[in-house]
Amino acid sequence: MASKQSRRRSAPDRRRPVKKKVSILVAENVQWIDYKDVNLLRRFMSERAKIRARRVTGNTAQQQRAVARAIRVAREMALLPYSVRQVTQRGARGRGRDRDRERERPPEGAGRAEDVEAPVVGDAAPAEVAPAEVAPAEVAPAEVAPAVEGGGDES
Repeated sequence: MASKQSRRRSAPDRRRPVKKKVSILVAENVQWIDYKDVNLLRRFMSERAKIRARRVTGNTAQQQRAVARAIRVAREMALLPYSVRQVTQRGARGRGRDRDRERERPPEGAGRAEDVEAPVVGDAAPAEVAPAEVAPAEVAPAEVAPAVEGGGDES
């Protein structure tokens, strides 16, 4: 029993003393935080454009309020983004399986009867053979609804 109590007492003694993080503002001797100084403000933002916490930046409460206010004003003036667009997708469900299936399949159109050239009979040159493609159907103008006269928003 005595050994358990001695371990409990010595556990806090084994911890390292917490080193106080030095603020960027103190290190660079910044007196005034300007909302137009985008390079400085970006250092207080995460990759996703979130304002970093005081414990991460090492700012005092007063400095953190000034930084947050400057970031908000810079966002309002469109100097900084509110958020960053995510390019990657979350959870690639089934993406790897689809890629494997595409590798096993032959390329589209390979080996189909339409792609194989028919033997030319007679004196016809291969350039004179009409392609097998069909032109897209044109949209008839009758499908568009006629405008109603006098049926506007006029009250």
